[in-house]
Amino acid sequence: MTLALPTPLPALARACGRTGARVALSGALAVGILTSAPTSDAHGAVAATHATASTVAATERQQPKHHRPRHSKVFRAMSTAVAQKGDPYAYGAAGPNRFDCSGLTYYSFRRAGIHGIPRTSSAQAHFARHISRGAMKRGDLMFFTDGGGVYHVGVYAGWKHGRRLVLHAPYSGTRVRTDPVWTNSWFPGTLRGR
Repeated sequence: MTLALPTPLPALARACGRTGARVALSGALAVGILTSAPTSDAHGAVAATHATASTVAATERQQPKHHRPRHSKVFRAMSTAVAQKGDPYAYGAAGPNRFDCSGLTYYSFRRAGIHGIPRTSSAQAHFARHISRGAMKRGDLMFFTDGGGVYHVGVYAGWKHGRRLVLHAPYSGTRVRTDPVWTNSWFPGTLRGR
């Protein structure tokens, strides 16, 4: 970068008779050149940074809620189901303090704002959109089957030690808990997007 000075630097230095004055003048000019030249660039960089930050903030505000997983209905349903851990199993119960398997999912998803969910595990299996096991996310449903159809439902709770986990109300005499999946006779469904 070249700055046009009214008087060339060597001429100014010669005009100062003493060596100390020359050094002071040279130092002052050097500091002035170094600090004033990039200032406009620095202000521009700060302004650009502020403009970028406000653009990102505006974009985040405009992003639809269904793209924010923490605020999704399925996330809220999963959080509600987790909060029921330890509540006792009771056949036909749908909360708030006792549950059977489909009562737990019914209660959790209704509290999250999915009001169309049916009460029984078989009806929930028809209501949910069927997905592949590889597409599952925490909060999706797991429907357990036997020769006669769906007999049990739980909420997919992730992986631990290489095994899928299900959050569910297992059977009489137990409490809502998370267990490793005990069988391969099940299929996943999701209520994401409802």
